[in-house]
Amino acid sequence: MDIRTLARHLDLSIGTVSRALNGKKDVNPVTRERVIAAAAEHGYVPNQSGRALRRGRTGIVGFMLTLRHDSAAHGDPFFMALFEGIQAGLVEKGIDLVILLGRDGEDQLDSLRRSVSRGIADGWLLSATQRHDARIDFLLDRGIPFATLGRSASGGTQPWIDLDFEGLVDQAIRRFLDAGHRRIGLVAPPATVNNSYVVIDAYRDRLEAAGVPFERRLIHQGAADARDGEAAARALMGLTDPPTALLAMGETAPTGLYKGLLGLGFVPGRDVSVIGSRANPFTDALSPRPTCFALSLRDLGVALAKALLPLLDEDKPDDIVPVQQLWPMQLVAGDSETTR
Repeated sequence: MDIRTLARHLDLSIGTVSRALNGKKDVNPVTRERVIAAAAEHGYVPNQSGRALRRGRTGIVGFMLTLRHDSAAHGDPFFMALFEGIQAGLVEKGIDLVILLGRDGEDQLDSLRRSVSRGIADGWLLSATQRHDARIDFLLDRGIPFATLGRSASGGTQPWIDLDFEGLVDQAIRRFLDAGHRRIGLVAPPATVNNSYVVIDAYRDRLEAAGVPFERRLIHQGAADARDGEAAARALMGLTDPPTALLAMGETAPTGLYKGLLGLGFVPGRDVSVIGSRANPFTDALSPRPTCFALSLRDLGVALAKALLPLLDEDKPDDIVPVQQLWPMQLVAGDSETTR
């Protein structure tokens, strides 16, 4: 059934039916409910191509996935679970999620600029936010709706949700300190992403608050994937005075860290204390099971979608307060910690 047939069936004009289906306020509420009920009963689905041309809207939100930094490139499940939540949050408004992969080696801004010029989506979700992120400035300058997974020094008025990395680091370092460790190594994310700065600053602050000197050489900064975790084990445990405890950021970094430690003759949970960032299927498979932090990625995805939705509303008020939220993570104790 197309909109003309639906309008004839209801003895209403096509314009009235269209405005009712689009939630316009000038339609009588009783008429709107009648139209919606009839559309559902007869299986009416709007012609999205024509609708997009008329309204200048696509009914799509684009998620820019950058393979260089985002952990999806390393085979972990973070983004698939997150995408499920985002789509669940968008579906109530009839909006679909489209994932766009940046070309290998291409500048992130160029990739975004190309997609925006093609009119692919009504709004955007960005991840792997950088300390100073030109993508944020680009979208703000053009008034394009967007939200970010992660903070940045750029912008200021955009909605964002970020994991509470400060809380994670604080809890992990406190546990190490309480267990008697004073030489604590950190496997940090790459310097190109903002959360690397957040994590290192929190690590430094917690140590200095406890009167433990901060040593830059106890930080290994890299891709924070499995391969880099193995490299971190070699670099940090090869020091003249190696750390007795290690905090491994990154989804798959603990896997490589364990491999590297065992290859050097160090047994996690016996010779060195280890805490990972997020509990996931990779960390669950390690023995001894590492202490990690848990969160619902689906709930995070839903919240990220809801942070963006108000900006996509054609009748949105001018005084929208953007969502800017640190997402809590819950520590799950494992068997990878030792006392000194």
